[in-house]
Amino acid sequence: MEEKRTINELVAEVLKELERLKYSYNSICGFRAFYKRIIAFANEKGVLYYSEELGRAFLKEKYNCTINYYTETMPKTFKSPIRMIRVLGDYQLHGVIIRRIVKKPGYVKPPQFEKELTAYEEECNNSDYSKRGLRTRMQRLFFFIDYLDARNIQHVNDISPEIISDYVKTIYPHHEKSISSILTTLRVFLRFLYLNQCTDEDLSLKVPKQSKYYYPSVPSVWNKEDVVRLLESIDRGNPTGKRDYAILLLVVKLGLRVGDIKSLKLSNLNWQSKIIEVRQDKTKNTVTYPILNDIGWALIDYLKNARPVSSSPFVFIRMNAPYEAFGRDANLYNIITKYTRLSGITVPKGKRHGLHSLRHTLASNLLEQGTPLPLISEILGHVNSKSAGVYLHTGIEGLRLCAIDPEEVFKGV
Repeated sequence: MEEKRTINELVAEVLKELERLKYSYNSICGFRAFYKRIIAFANEKGVLYYSEELGRAFLKEKYNCTINYYTETMPKTFKSPIRMIRVLGDYQLHGVIIRRIVKKPGYVKPPQFEKELTAYEEECNNSDYSKRGLRTRMQRLFFFIDYLDARNIQHVNDISPEIISDYVKTIYPHHEKSISSILTTLRVFLRFLYLNQCTDEDLSLKVPKQSKYYYPSVPSVWNKEDVVRLLESIDRGNPTGKRDYAILLLVVKLGLRVGDIKSLKLSNLNWQSKIIEVRQDKTKNTVTYPILNDIGWALIDYLKNARPVSSSPFVFIRMNAPYEAFGRDANLYNIITKYTRLSGITVPKGKRHGLHSLRHTLASNLLEQGTPLPLISEILGHVNSKSAGVYLHTGIEGLRLCAIDPEEVFKGV
């Protein structure tokens, strides 16, 4: 959709489109001032038309910015000028302004795609996707739908391989794991459209595949001493402390996910058999955990002496009115950060230290104790035992056993 426009014409169209998209007055003023400098720069160079080369030269000369913003992470220092440069390039290539990724809690489906989107959402619901997983999947898909709408596509059957290719170009700046997720979501949706006879061609075959293999990052784990310090820093004399202590024990000792802790109901606690039976929010599998002595007493202390009087069926609820379950998007991150500070634990820069890292710590400790991977996978509630394989990277003692002894190698030589 590339048209030959002078840089002045391109800037004028972009500013007009920003107004149509209802960007704020201050934002448009910022874009206008920035583009005046680019036009002046182009005039100095004797360039009539905008190009990616011109944009890069401008950033290099005016900001000393030489990164490839399509393949490298954008530094905060250059985020604004790079964004404005990319808006020009995107508009020249696609004829639309690619909006920045922002969550839209109340997404309004474009009318021309509403029927297909609703049907796809129902299909995902019937496939028992978790609420969080479905929300993430639909969020990724809405960006593609917005792109189609901006390109004035009026029916899903009007989607072409060229449109798909153009859209894929817009996601290059993302991390490779994000790109993989976006492409998978797009592929599944296009396949759904074809199988439900919404499109004449199976366009999922036109979605490119990543040539670069994704290597999962090594999980963040805690030192055993720090875990003990974390738990000891909790004031178990007040109601909130009693609740938080019980929550953290469930993660540290049993490896429960945050979603399963939030959805844990009083009816899931079988005190007679001393077990907790949970239908995992992520996998939909029913998993049974033992009520260990310290966990049992922590739960009893919380339920008898701390839990507010409430009709809520959930075990863990808010400590302030209204006394209800945690919100849908609550990740309980504030709980662990609170006690990390109180215990004086220093978290290295870049290291994750959320509740999920305590799950990683449990898995790593089990591995060091010689627990087989399939059993670790079962304890953590993984669908596939391969998911637990990543913890091999954290089991130092296990890795030492795998090391080759040079003397053994040369014995038979």
